[in-house]
Amino acid sequence: MAKNTFFVTGTDTGVGKTMVSAAILEAAKTAGLSTLAMKPIASGCDETPDGLRNEDALALQKAMTEDLAYDVINPIALKPAIAPHVAAVQAGKTVTAQRLIGFCRGLQIRPADLMVVEGAGGWRVPLNERETYAALPRELGMPVILVVSLKLGCINHALLTAEAIRSDGLQVAAWVANRAEPETMSCEQETLDYLMGHMAAPCLGVLPRLEGPEPDPAELARHLDLAHLIEKI
Repeated sequence: MAKNTFFVTGTDTGVGKTMVSAAILEAAKTAGLSTLAMKPIASGCDETPDGLRNEDALALQKAMTEDLAYDVINPIALKPAIAPHVAAVQAGKTVTAQRLIGFCRGLQIRPADLMVVEGAGGWRVPLNERETYAALPRELGMPVILVVSLKLGCINHALLTAEAIRSDGLQVAAWVANRAEPETMSCEQETLDYLMGHMAAPCLGVLPRLEGPEPDPAELARHLDLAHLIEKI
């Protein structure tokens, strides 16, 4: 059984959850840990000879140490590159929290030191008219890793998201600052200093912005310190 599972969420969509998740997997591998990962639902999938494939899920598949079939990593693949609950309706599919929870539990029974579950968008992304994605980590009691994109407004976004996670009864296990924007934000160090003092959770690292269409997770992993996660394993 997976010893420890962490849910990765972000302050918004497009903040780099996948690259952070892959970098965590790479850093864990370097530390000698066995890893699993999944992205239970993914929109914006491409048609391939093997079926719908999502580039984020493929990145996780490449970064983890254990061999998994794609359908286990990404059991719900949706073609439209829109919000998952809308994409599911357009695809004629029903997505419920219990269905996603079942997929996660099925993977958690496999042996590994560390398992990462990547969410979609931010903390309150809808799954349907009644449920949000937060129901999954809440039901499974997963500690959360929060990805914060360094841009104007990120302090507010980060603190509000952390507050929402804790109000749902979950632990913010750690957070990662990611330079997802093309331009360095004004007063970046002051912003980082404030977040370090007010997030009430350890920062695993501040990731650089790497050029190129496919940043190397192994390079990003060098900027992470997983000591706070590894001590739980």
